[in-house]
Formats: sequence, structure tokens, C-alpha cells
Amino acid sequence: MCGRYTITVSWDELMMRFLLDGRPGKYQPRYNAAPGQWIPAILGGEQGFGERAANRLGELRWGLVPSWAQDAKSGARMMNARAETVAEKPSFRTLLSRKRCLIPADGFYEWKKTGGGKQPVRFVLKDGGLFGMAALYDTWVGEDGDKLHTCTIVTTAANGLVAEVHERMPVILTREREKVWLDRSVREQAELLPLLEPFPAERMDYYEVRPEVGRVAYDEPDCIRPLA
Repeated sequence: MCGRYTITVSWDELMMRFLLDGRPGKYQPRYNAAPGQWIPAILGGEQGFGERAANRLGELRWGLVPSWAQDAKSGARMMNARAETVAEKPSFRTLLSRKRCLIPADGFYEWKKTGGGKQPVRFVLKDGGLFGMAALYDTWVGEDGDKLHTCTIVTTAANGLVAEVHERMPVILTREREKVWLDRSVREQAELLPLLEPFPAERMDYYEVRPEVGRVAYDEPDCIRPLA
């Protein structure tokens, strides 16, 4: 699964990497983002006059509450959607065709089993770059008319590197696949499902980090510092 991640870059770096429209919104670096929290998400721009508009940055609560849910309590159970069944599950099937987004990140955490318990590690790209995790979003409207915008991160089978720690990993899209995922004109499963493959292991690395990462409320820069 994907239960914690990081996005620690500046607004300017984020804007340039994901071709955002320049409005920073509520963005701030996150060193230990967790389900149930509000996180930055990237949505594709509208098509117009032969050119695609810049992408938009929004804020979504991590943990999907489908629009048809009876209440807003289901989000904790839907922090992830499995790539293998995303086109079949009622909660995700419609969203796959029309409500896709990216969760920008520069790392994600998992817990490695050791003789003394579990050791948190941070997975990153070898080049230290930003990446986009495939996600789906929806809007739930309460009886009082209040809207709740939520998301779920799509996961797939772990590549050889991640499998040393966990059997699942988030779907990390290449830059070319990001464009397809955010393209609102693309709606066919035959075009979308092949995007949801494990990211190449040879382009990734991981290192041990401090045990404080295990605390949901702990969101400090030393979360990403390699363990001495």
C-alpha cells in the first residue's frame, strides 16, 4: 500500500516540474503526509483553442469518499485503490474515466521488518527528482450542501526494489504517462490501465529514516534525514 509520503520542494520547483498555472493555493512542503490529511493534488487543465491549459494545483483530503456514499466516514478505508481492480470496483470504475489526478511527491515511506521490529525507510528516485503518483478523486455533498473533495492513491505490485520491503507500491507515472493520465479527453480503459505498471526498480533507491516518521502528527524536516 501507500500510507505515507513526502513532497518537500519549493512552490517554484513544483510549478515548473508539473507545468502548473502559477496559483500556489495552500501549498506547503510536507515531510510526513498521511491519510486523513489534506494534500496537494494536480488536475489537468481544460482544453481550449488547440492548446492545453496549464495544470491546476488543488487540495484534496486523502481517503476517498465516493459521491454516492451515505456519509463521509468511508475515507479511512479507501486511501488506496488497487490497479488490478480499479476498473471493476464501483467506488473507482467511473472515476477512472473522468476524475483522475496526480499526487506530486519526492519520496514515500514503508516499514521494513527487522529483528527488532519495523524500521521506516524512504523510497526516492535515484536522481532525486519529483514524481507523480496516479490518483482518483471525487466530491461528496452533505445534506447541508457542504462539499468534501477527497482522493485515493492507486497502487500496483511492487518492483524488485520495493519488494524487499513491501509487496505493494504507489503507481509512479513517467512524464509521458502523466500527460495521458491528466488528459480529460482520454476515457477508455484500454488506454489507461496499461499506465498502471510498477515503476522501474533501477531508477529508484531507499534509505532508513528516523522512527518518528511512525507518528502521524510528526511532520518535520528531519523525517527525511538519513538515519546515521
